[in-house]
Amino acid sequence: MFRGWEKLPIRIETGELVEAVAPVIVSASRATDIPAFHTDWFMQRLRAGYVEWQNPFNARQRQYVSFAKTRAIVFWSKNPAPLLPHLSEIDALGINYYFQFTLNDYEADGFEPGVPPLVERVETFQKLAERIGPERVVWRFDPLLLTRRVTPEVLLERITALAKLLHDCTRRLVISFADIECYRSVHRCLSRSNVGAREFTPEEMDAFAAWLVERNKDWRLELSACAEESELAGIAKSRCIDGRLLASCFGDDGELMEFLGGGTLFPGDGPVSFSLKHRGQRQACGCIVSKDIGAYGTCGHGCVYCYARR
Repeated sequence: MFRGWEKLPIRIETGELVEAVAPVIVSASRATDIPAFHTDWFMQRLRAGYVEWQNPFNARQRQYVSFAKTRAIVFWSKNPAPLLPHLSEIDALGINYYFQFTLNDYEADGFEPGVPPLVERVETFQKLAERIGPERVVWRFDPLLLTRRVTPEVLLERITALAKLLHDCTRRLVISFADIECYRSVHRCLSRSNVGAREFTPEEMDAFAAWLVERNKDWRLELSACAEESELAGIAKSRCIDGRLLASCFGDDGELMEFLGGGTLFPGDGPVSFSLKHRGQRQACGCIVSKDIGAYGTCGHGCVYCYARR
């Protein structure tokens, strides 16, 4: 059972000696798009060896995070292009990494006003996959959001069009059905947009999953859904911070494999051990433990559905 990250003393830039947690896996980040907007800051902190993190729900709670034990970083981004020139430096540090790359097509709807044009994001996806391999670039179409104009059929056609361009550049497609009512800020923002945004019904979810599975016969991607309580035929439960993927891609990293139980915690396609489950995430979340280093309210994409906006 995971009991918390190792703690060790570090000397910060002021000369003060402080205690820091030293995670094996770093998430960068669920709270903001670090590659798109904070690459320079991230690289500076990586070179310094630590970062200071503030609890988004309690500003008085701060924590130092050391990279001394870090063996893997999971990057989350809608535009990782600014980070691409720095990948060689990260490689030289001996740190493993993969990307959760959210590539949606809401260009005509204006839901993501700060992202680059769709054609540029597709090109970035292709370049990244060529650079690090398709196994390490996970495609997310997230969230699936319905409006008066955007129907399940429209979303399926948009995913199909992107899949034709991306299926050779990735091995996985992760979907997520929009959660509007459980996030007050999301509900307020979408209500103000007056687009008639709504969630999928259970029947629509089942039908959409069936359509997606049928289309996937051409793409042959591993399909999964993020943090969904209900079972969707032909679509697995997603694990965004994924022990299996880490073990598969970086099995020659002894320290990482030791943390992952030598791969025995993730046997084949069987059930995942809960000893490393991230208990701070939703019950249906399949992620293993990681330390997130992002801050809410620091992303410039301005997505109308985002829970991390301020």
